Amino acid sequence: MREVELLIKRLLDIKNKLIVEKPLIHCITNHITINDCANVVLAIGGKPIMAEHCKEVSDITSSAKSLAVNLGNISDSRMTSMMISGEVAYKKEIPSIIDIVGVNCSNLRRDFALEFIEKCKPNVIKGNMSEIKSILGLETKSKGVDVSEEDSTGKNNINDNINIVRSLSKRTNSIVVSTGEIDLISSEKETFIIENGCKELSMITGTGCMLNALIATCISGGDILEGAILGTLIMGISGEFSKEAKGTASFKVDLLDNISTIKEIDIIEKSKIRVVE
Repeated sequence: MREVELLIKRLLDIKNKLIVEKPLIHCITNHITINDCANVVLAIGGKPIMAEHCKEVSDITSSAKSLAVNLGNISDSRMTSMMISGEVAYKKEIPSIIDIVGVNCSNLRRDFALEFIEKCKPNVIKGNMSEIKSILGLETKSKGVDVSEEDSTGKNNINDNINIVRSLSKRTNSIVVSTGEIDLISSEKETFIIENGCKELSMITGTGCMLNALIATCISGGDILEGAILGTLIMGISGEFSKEAKGTASFKVDLLDNISTIKEIDIIEKSKIRVVE
C-alpha cells in the first residue's frame, strides 16, 4: 500500500508540471480522431501540434517534448512521416509512444510496427492484447481492430497476459501498455494492474487514440513508466465520471470535460491500481 501511495504522489507531481511547463506534443495520428487527440493534449496542459507532412516532421519533432504515432487509418504518407519522426525522436532522446492499432488484422501495419519498433525504439508500445500478441507472433482470434474476448485481460487470464506484456517489454526494452477491461502497464520486471474505466469507453471511436496522446503528454518530462500510468488512470477515472451520460455523444463531451477538470483528490481516491513483481 505504501508503494502505491508513493507512486500516486509522483504521478501528481508529473501532472502539476504539465500545467506549468505546457510541453509541445507532436502527434502523427489518423484523421478520424485527430481533433480529439489535440483536445485531450490541451486538456491536461500540453500544446499539441499535429504536423504530418514528410518535409516538416523532422523539424517539428526536434522541437517537441514528446512524439505520439498512431497506426489507425494508415496511409503511405503518414507511414513515411512516422518513420522520419520516430528516428529523430530516438536520436535526440525525445520520449515517444506508438499505438499499434490494427496490427492483428493487417500485415502492412504489423510489418510497419515491427520496423518502427526496431529502428525508432519507442519508449512506450500501446495496444490491446490482441495487437500485442500479434506483434509477438502469437495466435489471436480478433476481428478488425477490436480485441477478442479470449485475449481481453480478465480475472481468468490475467497471469498469462502479464507474462505476455513482460515478454514484449523484455524484447523491446519499452514500457508496454495493454488496454482493456483491465489495463496492464509493464516493464520487464514489474506490472501495474489498473481496474479503472467503464464499458462506455469502448462504445465511441477514438478513446484509444486519445489515451495514446494523453500518455505522450504525460511522458514528456522523461518519466516513462509513471507517465504511462498517469495517462491511463486519467482516462479510466474520467470515463467512470462520465458513464451516467444520456448517450454516446454526451459521454464523449463529458469525457473531455472530466479529463480537463480532474483533480488531485480524484486520482488519490479513485485510482484502482496494484503492482505485481
